[in-house]
Amino acid sequence: MTALGAVDLIEEARRLLIGLKSPLVIEFLELWPTAAPRTVAVQSAAAAIPGLRHLSEASAQAAPFSASFAGTLAAAAPSLTWRRSYSPAEVGAGFWDNYGWTELVGLTGPAHCDKLACGVLLLGAHVTYPLHHHEAEEIYVPLSGTADWKVGAHPWEALPPGSVIHHPRNESHAMHTGETALLALYLWRSDNLAQISRLDVG
Repeated sequence: MTALGAVDLIEEARRLLIGLKSPLVIEFLELWPTAAPRTVAVQSAAAAIPGLRHLSEASAQAAPFSASFAGTLAAAAPSLTWRRSYSPAEVGAGFWDNYGWTELVGLTGPAHCDKLACGVLLLGAHVTYPLHHHEAEEIYVPLSGTADWKVGAHPWEALPPGSVIHHPRNESHAMHTGETALLALYLWRSDNLAQISRLDVG
């Protein structure tokens, strides 16, 4: 990805998050890096994950507040590094082939930061992201697709694009998509961004 392309996408993400006017989001953004994004290697077409097939539809269905960012993301997707956590044995092929994320800010993203990560989650339709947890405090902001979300002992709740969904440190949480794919921005805040997300047992 070129430095200019990274600047455009990362700055759009920041503007979108500020526009939510959420005090908690603004608190997270106090850690946003000020250094110019670095140039990162473009992934080969062969490295693209299967779940990216959902991105075109998800970006086209983005809510008005996120449409510009979603369009920029869709155009930049081939030059981003898309990843998957866990393994097929842990989550099953239905999840593994319909899921992915890319980091924009953080330890591995174009904009380096040691204590804040920001990226994009993509989850296909009719997919459950099972209960999992991590030490990092997390915010999700759905951009496209209404999904059901579960946090801790609270019941499942359908939350639309534009919601600010907070996951405290080590709080178990899960998501389930409906008829459409979910596209969401995430923020992680932690002194240890190298940690991994762990599936709940039992």
